Amino acid sequence: MAIEVGTKLEGKVTGITHFGAFVDLSGGVTGLVHISEIADNYVKDVNDHLKINDVVTVKVINVDKDGKIGLSIKQTIDKPASEARPPRAPRPERTGGTGGGDRFGGGGSGPSQGRGGGGFNRDRGGRSFKPAPGKPSFEDKMSRFLKDSEERISSLKKNTEGKRGGRGAKRV
Repeated sequence: MAIEVGTKLEGKVTGITHFGAFVDLSGGVTGLVHISEIADNYVKDVNDHLKINDVVTVKVINVDKDGKIGLSIKQTIDKPASEARPPRAPRPERTGGTGGGDRFGGGGSGPSQGRGGGGFNRDRGGRSFKPAPGKPSFEDKMSRFLKDSEERISSLKKNTEGKRGGRGAKRV
């Protein structure tokens, strides 16, 4: 029987390594079940899930040109529809201008020059957006962070200069 991608087969575990398990399929053909394809949850040690001579059902997930066969145990288990991940909601479209400009504005020198940007409020598609009312913009948050940071650094310097003798302080 030819081994094709998508086929479910039974095999016997013949070897276990730290990166997976080797499974002997019919006809003396051996494939590898990578550690990431053993179970749906995190597998720290293959020996916790499989033992040598275990008979397992595997699904062929790839066959390389050089004859290596990739197998999966977790893909053989059909998940009920309730466990399936719900589809993601579509992202809302941003409204605004049609000018160029990259995400970081369009002025200055460099690759963004001449694209007609104009500030920090454009995304990669050139669409502008405004922060929600009552929420501070990125620029407001950044300036507040810089101000707080400078205050903390200056108070830190004041408290450590005298103790360590830095910046020309005389030792007695």
